[in-house]
Amino acid sequence: MGITERRLKQKEELRSRILATAWQMVKEDGWQSLSIRKIADAIEYSVSVIYEHFENKEAILQEFGKEGFELLAKKVHQAKAKFEDPAEQLKAIALAYWNFASKNKEYYQLMFGLGIPSCELEKCLPERTNLREAVIAPITELMQRSKKQANADPCLKYYTFWSVLHGLNSIKMMDDTSVSNEINKLVMEDAIAGFIKNLS
Repeated sequence: MGITERRLKQKEELRSRILATAWQMVKEDGWQSLSIRKIADAIEYSVSVIYEHFENKEAILQEFGKEGFELLAKKVHQAKAKFEDPAEQLKAIALAYWNFASKNKEYYQLMFGLGIPSCELEKCLPERTNLREAVIAPITELMQRSKKQANADPCLKYYTFWSVLHGLNSIKMMDDTSVSNEINKLVMEDAIAGFIKNLS
């Protein structure tokens, strides 16, 4: 391995270490605790070294947001692929989305700005488009089959679908003490069943 390759490898290893340290901080203390200074102290490097790899804290957040949307899109596509019927696809997508939010709270909070200042990552990352396309396809197919919804706007229905899921997940994350997770899940399933019935 030449000097250039070694330096590139060392730079990539340090970048990965910065991200791993930042993620550990988030898991332990939440997104609001994250700062460039704390990361630098934890890895025992100067702040300027962090800035060589990331322009600012927002760049680190964007990296995690990208990872979150990629993971969510993967889960949604896997769930959708199990069914050919669009109604069953939407149910599977909703459940995959729900499970992702439940099991990946830190990602979800960042991706959708729950309780943290963010750059609205769901709007500024191209990975979001992949997720949108997976959801809008079965919605469009159901609408095309329906006489009453044939002329409705698929984008409007997509945002309705997303709003139901995101709203319920947000309520659960911001106040998960008042209602059990099982009841929240039943509410989600009932809401999605009503959404699908309205499309048909």
